[in-house]
Amino acid sequence: MKRAVRIALASPPFANLTYEEPAWLPSEAMRPGTRVLVPLGNGMRLGVVLSGEGEMPAEGADYQLKPVLWPVERTPLFSEAYLDMIRNLALRQMESEGRILGQILPAGLKTARIIYTVYEGGAPRRLKSSELSKLDESGKKELARLWLSGNMEAKSVEPAAAVEYASVVKDPPWSVRPSAKRQIALLEFLWDRGPTARAILTKELGPETSTVLKTLADRGLVTIGPQPAFCAAVDESACDADSGVCYQLSEGQAAALAAFEASLDGEANGAGAAAVSHLLFGVTGSGKTAVYLELARACLARGRSVVLLAPEVALAINLRRAVCAVFPDRNVIFHHGYQPPKERERNFVRAATEDGPHIVVGTRSALFLPLRELGAVVLDEEHDASFKQDERMGYQAKEVAHFLAAQHSGVCILGSATPDVKTFHAAQSGLLPQHVLSERFGNAAMPCVELVDIRRIGPTDSLLAPQSALRLRQVVDAGDQAIIMLNRRGYAPLMYCKECGQVARCEHCDIGLTYHKGRERLVCHYCGDSLPYPLLCPTCGAADYLPMGEGTERLEETLSAALPRGCEVLRLDRDSTRRPGRMEAILNAFARKEAQVLVGTQMLSKGHHFPDVTLVVAADADMGLNLPDYRAAERSFQLLVQVAGRAGRGDRPGCVLIQTRNPDHYCWQYVQQNDYEGFFAQELERRRKRKYPPFVKLGLVRMELPPTVGDGVVLGGALAQPARELARSLGAQFLGPVPAPIPRLRGKRRFQCLIKAADWPTVRRLYAVFQDQAKAMGGVKISLDLDPLDML
Repeated sequence: MKRAVRIALASPPFANLTYEEPAWLPSEAMRPGTRVLVPLGNGMRLGVVLSGEGEMPAEGADYQLKPVLWPVERTPLFSEAYLDMIRNLALRQMESEGRILGQILPAGLKTARIIYTVYEGGAPRRLKSSELSKLDESGKKELARLWLSGNMEAKSVEPAAAVEYASVVKDPPWSVRPSAKRQIALLEFLWDRGPTARAILTKELGPETSTVLKTLADRGLVTIGPQPAFCAAVDESACDADSGVCYQLSEGQAAALAAFEASLDGEANGAGAAAVSHLLFGVTGSGKTAVYLELARACLARGRSVVLLAPEVALAINLRRAVCAVFPDRNVIFHHGYQPPKERERNFVRAATEDGPHIVVGTRSALFLPLRELGAVVLDEEHDASFKQDERMGYQAKEVAHFLAAQHSGVCILGSATPDVKTFHAAQSGLLPQHVLSERFGNAAMPCVELVDIRRIGPTDSLLAPQSALRLRQVVDAGDQAIIMLNRRGYAPLMYCKECGQVARCEHCDIGLTYHKGRERLVCHYCGDSLPYPLLCPTCGAADYLPMGEGTERLEETLSAALPRGCEVLRLDRDSTRRPGRMEAILNAFARKEAQVLVGTQMLSKGHHFPDVTLVVAADADMGLNLPDYRAAERSFQLLVQVAGRAGRGDRPGCVLIQTRNPDHYCWQYVQQNDYEGFFAQELERRRKRKYPPFVKLGLVRMELPPTVGDGVVLGGALAQPARELARSLGAQFLGPVPAPIPRLRGKRRFQCLIKAADWPTVRRLYAVFQDQAKAMGGVKISLDLDPLDML
């Protein structure tokens, strides 16, 4: 009897469609979770079987179902539990399962470019899907026999232009003539985007790209080949006891581990059921990583997998190194979004098909590896905004991790020295168990923290105050190391025309252009547009600009000139780590004491263990305090406590200097005292008065308008009126629209509305009303960000 199967297409149009089971294959070949090829229009699409049973059209119906062409694997790649997670995400995002799969799967696992190799004696025969579809039913039945017996295999293929990648191999400035505009454009494109497939380069920059690429490759500026790995493989010789991981647990660590193991085994915690999520609240250097590793050992002993997540690749590299040291015989799966597609594809297949428990280390996307027996998910630095993805498929990794842990009867560990206020409030309210590590491991003491008033430092002066410069010189002379954090990359954040007083601005955004001296360009850090420097002022025509302020590039240059000869200075920011392998090379060089000073952005603020660092300077600590975001003080506190935690992790005491123009701000007293609970209490009361999370559910509605549309506030106000009226009847608030803090971005005018309600269904309902009004208005693009982490 014929049956229908429900298929989620993993490529456009991302629809859930119903097909007929192929008569030439048994029903077992169409089990849920199996990838299959299906006809759509005149082509083929790859889909995933969602359900193996369905109703066929009634006899006499005016339509017929097309049959599935062929499966891509004999055993389903995805389990029923994995499909449940996909359905849950689709429901949360109000999207189809196919669109979720399209965002999660690596390119090679969702392509319909499949070649089938048939082994039937003699030379193997290869069939494209188009050739397979043209066979008659008897021919397909014969192939089905070979498929079921294992004598037919499927493999995805990509054209050569899609698998050959171009990469820049030298940092700017490049030895290219100013008149060679196509060469400069290609180098700038690769520098901004990273290693890029030749097919994409041709599409974006034109058909002449191949000639330009060859010229640059011949000159040694560009290399062409397989996509390079973002970071190098683990250096096994470096995986030793000096990796920053302690092996003898303290009393507090052992108590936390025992609680996690009890939840892992399903033991009740007094409230009646085993807790799924736990908060591990430990000061910097208290040994949280050791607890994670021992929990991993406990999971493996029970035959269950463990996922260890870090918010950034640099931290994931450190975490992988620690895992390598403790589990030298384990083949760890390392997974993050910067890896080549083929590597991510191999990770997916390994997680789904290899027997035995796995240790997975990575960033947030590692959550979506199809592990079969999951025991624990750990989110280190759980407060970090990187655990939420806003582009494409928006999701909060903490929510997905909790869902997976509950689904597999496992545990989810949220670890931080500065927990998210919402997480800590949940712990204080008894919604999740809390485990505290209040002291640094061993004999290490918390560093002393001092405020340095820089109100008298002008925009053209050196950013380091005399007091900070003197302390840095003393640390260098003593042979110790120092970290200088400035959360602003580039050479100068503003370029001021001396003739007319205008600041160089991006023509597409209401943003000042940042000067990057190495690239010899002015760059917009929001849309990526750039201009060559020097340039003429568009207002007065002069070519006399004054750099205002200081970025990490300029700070590195200043320190290299000011410090004693032989004192090396390294820089860690997005610009210095664009080339594959550079991030790990910089961190390893600093760990080996090849440099005494490390300058960088917030990339260096957390997770790194450098025992010889005795001084940390936050060069401009006020940067985030005055942002139009209710989380501004929380983020500043977290960032400063985390970067302060890099000092004094060895035998020598550490010192932290916070340079500020607002020394009386309430945030700093709590940073100085390392008093998270005090900061939390004051911050919570402020949010209670102003009705912000955790006391309400918050949704940010973003609205973009082209320049041709009229007054955005008036138009948005009319569109929002029905939602405002409904909000009042529901006891909620629909505020706005108002111009966004960045009112123009990429040529579009931006406005925002804020929804405050008691629950998420109300937020979604109010957004749906606003969305219905906006659909009738052409040219208006709107989106909803639940629990927004970026209010700009």
